[in-house]
Amino acid sequence: LYFKVCEARRAARLAALRAVLAAQGLSALLIPSADPHLSEYLPERWRGRAWLTGFSGSVGHLVVSADAAVLLVDGRYRLQAEAQLAGTGVAVQPIASAAAADAAARDWLARHLPAGACVAVDGGVLACAAAARLREALAAAGLALRTDLDPLDAVWADRPGLPARPVLDHECAQAGEGRATKLAALRAAMAEHG
Repeated sequence: LYFKVCEARRAARLAALRAVLAAQGLSALLIPSADPHLSEYLPERWRGRAWLTGFSGSVGHLVVSADAAVLLVDGRYRLQAEAQLAGTGVAVQPIASAAAADAAARDWLARHLPAGACVAVDGGVLACAAAARLREALAAAGLALRTDLDPLDAVWADRPGLPARPVLDHECAQAGEGRATKLAALRAAMAEHG
């Protein structure tokens, strides 16, 4: 009974997300395995992939479109993903490595969406270079990219807030150099580049 309730909850979450995507004129949502600091081990707020699907691995990109959902994972997580996603309607697509996830997501979107479709991704969790590569690859396939919204906010009512733990100050023995030295080097590099 517990597993049936969990499956029903996941199905309802995916259906609600698809309704939001349709209402916002979006064809798909990419949920990369990242937070604004590009961490592998994400704070709760950025665990949308796990909230939507139940997949608890630390790495894997999720793509949700109107008629498909796919989890892109490397070999470390393939068996776990297949077990956790059995019966959910989310397909597991093995990829060569975690480093290949961005390219695999771009390829999947380009192959599965029609020209003129619009893809969303939370721009706050993409490195600038990754966002540029994604935008370029999608444009080449006739697809648009929106990075200015996060559709998960509309469906994840009890979504955790931003982390509130204090920042840790690492001593020079841990950080290698003091803050003042690092800031001076950064300012010198900025001045050198205008």
